[in-house]
Amino acid sequence: MTPELTALTLAALLQAVQYLLYAIPANRELGPGYTMSARDREPTRPLSEKTARLGRALTNHFEGLILFTIAVIVITFTKITTPFTAACAFAYLGARLLYIPAYYLGLCPWRSLIWAVGFLATLLMLLAALT
Repeated sequence: MTPELTALTLAALLQAVQYLLYAIPANRELGPGYTMSARDREPTRPLSEKTARLGRALTNHFEGLILFTIAVIVITFTKITTPFTAACAFAYLGARLLYIPAYYLGLCPWRSLIWAVGFLATLLMLLAALT
């Protein structure tokens, strides 16, 4: 397995962990009546600030993971994996790991800077594929 694919696999596992970090408190706060329903209506009570942040961080990772997956697939199928692209892949993963507590704790502007590192690493992988 290439380092980029390893980073992608670890990012997917991180996504699963993030889902649990969000789902457990969200289910406790909203109750099974809402969480097991079709959710055709808004919940009767809002999520706590921190649980809502975990939900937004999870959604953000879904969004970032799409572009990162494309970058890894392009690098892998074109067989142009290099130490640079591997470093970019692990920079993305490290940024995603740091993003969760930064978002949860409301660390501004650090949360945005950490996000930017992951996004830039992904863009650099895509650009490396074009050279």
